[in-house]
Amino acid sequence: MGPKLVEYLKYEVEDSGICWITFNRPERRNALMGNSQENSTVAKVGEYMRAADDDPAARVIVLTGEGQGFCSGADMRRDNDPSVLGENFVGNRDHTESPDFVRQHFFHGFTQLHRDISLIRKPTIAMINGAAVGSGMDMALHCDIRVGCEATQFVGYHQLGQIIENGGSYYLPKMAGLGRALEFAYTGRLDAERAYQWGLLNHLVDSSELEQTTRDLCDRIMRVPPMVQWVSKRIMRTAVDTTLENTMVLTSNAGGILSGSEDADEARVAFLEKRAPKFKGR
Repeated sequence: MGPKLVEYLKYEVEDSGICWITFNRPERRNALMGNSQENSTVAKVGEYMRAADDDPAARVIVLTGEGQGFCSGADMRRDNDPSVLGENFVGNRDHTESPDFVRQHFFHGFTQLHRDISLIRKPTIAMINGAAVGSGMDMALHCDIRVGCEATQFVGYHQLGQIIENGGSYYLPKMAGLGRALEFAYTGRLDAERAYQWGLLNHLVDSSELEQTTRDLCDRIMRVPPMVQWVSKRIMRTAVDTTLENTMVLTSNAGGILSGSEDADEARVAFLEKRAPKFKGR
């Protein structure tokens, strides 16, 4: 069963095995609908990704934007129709109520929803076709891989009096180093070339080649057994916050499990028979 679809976020699983999740408000540079309501853009991204994670037809998940922008973050006009957004999640409170409501709003409303992206088993790619602002930047950083072009920008909410939120403050120092992360924290803007130099972009290509580069990357990914990718992803994400010894324990345990999987058998037989393997994810 697929996700409940909304107009402002598209969901498509191709026969190729690529699942496209596309921000679809190009007239507003793909600004978010709502905050943490059940049908807000952030909540729907999590719902769509979980659906793709459970869909055997989807091998790779690509997050991108319609038109000239990736995602411009919060819609500052704040004129979203409440009937469209649905009920509020726990913790979604107006910032004027109390400081604690602000904390609950970000933790329950946004941070937990953003974590959906990082917990997805399947490979996730952010195809960043324009500005990734605020929460748009956070969602891109949560993805496993980022592919950008000359139009790519990472932008914070600094000029609106906000800090880097929802994972950006976690991932930036790890990806770019503390000094570079602090430079962004002080300035709030990063162009494509520097983002590539800093390691935030895995690939930087001309905008005319962005989609094909992403498709080619997906094709290479889908040639590898899914279980190898799922286990490798969990080990490497865990390794970021643990020790060498713990990581070696994880890899040694996982190696024995993977070598006895159906996909491993299929990979070996396909190699000997000189044909493309047909993986089942088990």
